[in-house]
Amino acid sequence: MRVANTGVHARVGRHAKPRVGLWARLGEIVSGRRSWALLVLALVVVGVLMGLGQPTGGDAAPNGLPPQAESALVDDSLAQFPDAGIAPAIAVFSRSDGAALTRADLAAAAASYQRAMAIDRSVPVAPAAKGGPPPVIPAPDGKAAISTIPLSAEVTGLDLTKLVRDVRSAAADGLPQRLTVQVTGGPAFGADIASAFEGADFRLLGATAAVVALLLLLTYRSPVLWLVPLTVVAVADRTAAVAGGQIASVFGLSLDGSTSGITSVLVFGAGTNYALLLVSRYREELRRYEDHRLALARAVRTAGPAILASNVTVVLALLALLFGTLPNTRLLGFSGAIGLLVALLFGLFVLPPALALAGRKLFWPFIPRYGDRDPSTSSGWHRVAAFVASRPRAVLLATLPILLLFAAGLLGVRVGLAQTDQFRVEAEAVAGFETLAKHFPAGESTPSAVVARTDTAAAVQQAITSTPGVQEANPTGRSDTGLTRWRVVLDADPASDAAFDTVAQLRDSVHGVAGAQAMVGGADARAYDSAQAAQADQKLLIPMILGVVLALLFVLLRALWAPILLILATTLSALAAIGAGSWISTHVLGYPALDTSAPLFAFLFLVALGVDYTIFLVIRAQEETPEHGTRQGIVRAVALTGGVITSAGIVLAAVFAVLGVLPLITLAQLGIIVGLGILLDTFVVRTLVIPAVFTLVGRHVWWPSPLAQVRDDPAVV
Repeated sequence: MRVANTGVHARVGRHAKPRVGLWARLGEIVSGRRSWALLVLALVVVGVLMGLGQPTGGDAAPNGLPPQAESALVDDSLAQFPDAGIAPAIAVFSRSDGAALTRADLAAAAASYQRAMAIDRSVPVAPAAKGGPPPVIPAPDGKAAISTIPLSAEVTGLDLTKLVRDVRSAAADGLPQRLTVQVTGGPAFGADIASAFEGADFRLLGATAAVVALLLLLTYRSPVLWLVPLTVVAVADRTAAVAGGQIASVFGLSLDGSTSGITSVLVFGAGTNYALLLVSRYREELRRYEDHRLALARAVRTAGPAILASNVTVVLALLALLFGTLPNTRLLGFSGAIGLLVALLFGLFVLPPALALAGRKLFWPFIPRYGDRDPSTSSGWHRVAAFVASRPRAVLLATLPILLLFAAGLLGVRVGLAQTDQFRVEAEAVAGFETLAKHFPAGESTPSAVVARTDTAAAVQQAITSTPGVQEANPTGRSDTGLTRWRVVLDADPASDAAFDTVAQLRDSVHGVAGAQAMVGGADARAYDSAQAAQADQKLLIPMILGVVLALLFVLLRALWAPILLILATTLSALAAIGAGSWISTHVLGYPALDTSAPLFAFLFLVALGVDYTIFLVIRAQEETPEHGTRQGIVRAVALTGGVITSAGIVLAAVFAVLGVLPLITLAQLGIIVGLGILLDTFVVRTLVIPAVFTLVGRHVWWPSPLAQVRDDPAVV
């Protein structure tokens, strides 16, 4: 049985028009002779948005601490103490020759401390406490010394960078050549992160634009055509950055540098993919329509649903992140969704009018001619697809073990980067922290904090000191609200598994004191809470993302087995990419661990963006199946979409790799994993696995849709 030709591939002449419908009307609007008005409107809207301000928050660090976490509650409680608002920076003094500090060295360190405290007060700096400890404290081994420089906790971003830079300059000025000073501590880490992100937006934008321009030039082989989609996508990216920042400010949010960078990559990657799909279909229709505007209208009508379905899939997957507990996870979902919606609007309402205005000559020197035969059905992609359809079992037996082997790379991978392991660039805060940890007790560099009711102080003190792993515990102040604060030094290395175990035991100990309302915070507790929240988010959000994508595939394909098989193939590809990328990150590049946010973000992008290409392929297969059957339909779909999907995959993988220009290891890891995963999905899953599965299952893959009734012609290969 063969369903009658629907006319999808019939050749049409000069006066043929697309059938009337929502997408047909949209195609007519964005490709008609008055479509230039949409370009003018877009320029006006973009100009208004740019007039509202520049993208904000790019110099901030990502916030990975849930507000309901115990360590976050401790930070809130510390605001009740008299020294609230003070953030201590730590100056670490040591000799370049590694020898013990002399009295002259300690005197020079004390003078350095005084200079740092006397810097320009135009930037708020908290005054030194009177009658406190000596300004310079030697290490037990005598080879280093520290001094605490109180700074205002209200200063953030680039203002903090300037303040810390002034402190470092004042502290180093006049030191003997043999003596070095490194300023570390919380404010110094914040300043170094802000400094590392300074100008990163421009580096990222420049590198991304250069990569996309080169790949579009190679794809289109035209000296002019690549300029149109690149310009549209670049303007969409800047528009999304401003719009996202303005909308975030309405909700009291601030975009950090990491979120801004990932969002920019998403807009460039997805926007370029939409452009590649539309332009590819436009080129195809130019061989069937003499009027380039009718060809463009037809391209919008046929490619538009796939672009919309792809966009909705990724946007809803990103919005699932809003159910997470980590602030940076929710912020990425918010920012990414806005960015992709802007990319969709530009892809459907700005790019087509620009193409319509330029006309057929935009493709010079390889201008598609009316009446030419489409070369796709005799291309290398057609031969590959035909080979897969003729040997589906052999193809699956060759590819699936490779994907499983890659997925095995997840076994034994350590997850969780310490604060000092976050940077890919040199940072004085990291170097100072390492010097401090080398000469002082392990937990001295990052003491924990315990807060409890003052009337239970004795019992809490006993609970703290009796906890295994606690080296020292001293009360450091009382608040007017009846709270006491302890400075607790652990004997484990900062952010280590041993430190996390001690934090958990310490909480059990102080929580057991009746009426104390005791809580444990500090750097180790914050890292522990972030890791626990990341694990909880993975358990919640990964199934939610899979559920959202699967539900959309059910709605889109109106079939049962096709969505299930597609989501299984995409999930296996994602696990393979995360496993292989993790192994490369830790064993080849030498990163100490996989960042806690990397698995979730990578899985999100790999599943959502991987399904993008599956949607492009399978929608075309649906279009081809009524006339050619399931087997030949999937072969033709691979042949007709192979070039554009491969180009889109290479572009997206390269764009994610550009995240390596940003200063944080987690972004480099994300770029490696997602880039590798997109290539796996493009060249293995979409080209080999899915066609093989569809061929084996046959027409039943479309059940219960009417396509399940279309029988294959056994004579057709």
